[in-house]
Amino acid sequence: MPRSMNDEICEESIDEVALCSLARLIGDTDKARTRTRKLSSLMKTIDMEGPEGEVEVFKAAADPCRLRILKLLKEGELCVCEIMTALSKPQSSTSHHLSILREAGLVKERRDGKWSYYRLADGAVNEMIKQAEVLKKKQ
Repeated sequence: MPRSMNDEICEESIDEVALCSLARLIGDTDKARTRTRKLSSLMKTIDMEGPEGEVEVFKAAADPCRLRILKLLKEGELCVCEIMTALSKPQSSTSHHLSILREAGLVKERRDGKWSYYRLADGAVNEMIKQAEVLKKKQ
């Protein structure tokens, strides 16, 4: 998307505000200028990549019921009926949570006739859960 002159002016003024603020905090204008350029470059990269996908993943995994489902699926593929039994949740609620996890790319679905089976999308999901557990223990 082409950038307008106003975007460039705003970006320059934001960089000046950031520079002044950082210089005041650090106490060194040259160091603040270098850091502000680096931070600006990092933010452009982050904004270009768009954090929306990651946000969707974290939102999906942040729900206690959905996290329980992910932990159940660490042990292998399960039918929806097995998941709803383990959670003591109705089929509609369980299916809703599974669809959110599927849309976020955390689980995969396999249909076999009228049955739906779910599994973790890949090892990265299992690793994400392990890392969350490790981070929690370090507190």
